[in-house]
Amino acid sequence: MAIRQCAIYGKGGIGKSTTTQNLVAALAEARQKVMIVGCDPKSDSTRLILHAKAQNTIMQLASEAGSVEDLELSDVLKTGYAGIRCVESGGPEPGVGCAGRGVITAINFLEEEGAYEDDLDFVFYDVLGDVVCGGFAMPIRENKAQEIYIVVSGEMMAMYAANNIAKGIVKYANSGKVRLAGLICNSRNTDREVELIEALAEQLGTQMIHFVPRENVVQRAEIRRMTVIEYDPTHPQADEYRQLANKIVNNTKMVIPKPLSMDELEALLMEFGLMDGENEAFIGRTAAEESTLPAMA
Repeated sequence: MAIRQCAIYGKGGIGKSTTTQNLVAALAEARQKVMIVGCDPKSDSTRLILHAKAQNTIMQLASEAGSVEDLELSDVLKTGYAGIRCVESGGPEPGVGCAGRGVITAINFLEEEGAYEDDLDFVFYDVLGDVVCGGFAMPIRENKAQEIYIVVSGEMMAMYAANNIAKGIVKYANSGKVRLAGLICNSRNTDREVELIEALAEQLGTQMIHFVPRENVVQRAEIRRMTVIEYDPTHPQADEYRQLANKIVNNTKMVIPKPLSMDELEALLMEFGLMDGENEAFIGRTAAEESTLPAMA
């Protein structure tokens, strides 16, 4: 059976890496063979699986060795909780070069060195939220990942980002097999959050595959560099990640999304109270100036 290659995208700070690692821990607990490829220069995609501050990255090790050709697979591929295989692509020093190059270099190296072994069930790419840069778009541009999950919440900017990522998927879906597989709502406890994300999913033509409630045990586990599955396996939050894992294992709804226009997205946000209708009288005015204007009807 072919390896299912999945990429997790979403706005920066939305909880992609935390969600991915907890999801992967649940898959491994269910005896799925999984590899995580961290595609974020912060190199924090595997820390909870390895109980480490940060894994040595392919780019870092290649710099120390002289070139990527001087590396062995065993130098960059580490095994963590429940046999999960972990790789971090890394990137250049801040302010120097394109960070997306690390993603391209890492995936090419892993393919050439035989990391995608036949016994793998899943590969997850944890990708920096912006698909504008070609490097970060590589998992979908090159058809490496064909299942895309977007982590989102009921916050306005998270939804803008999700819609932009859907536009990126459309661009590459028409020339390949990449598909949107669903939205994962990583809750921020906003009003009517489930309804809002389900409405966004419906307009995009996809599904909200799971709603992950906000729960402090996630942060408690993170402080110990552990997933909830490992730290407190009997906690109800661990079951949320198990449900998400089970839904992904059984997911067959792969679509070319239908991104919303800006007007459609803003209409949705207004419907759910995240955005007020524009009143031209208020545009460009400070709070002090606003107070002198008549109240909106």
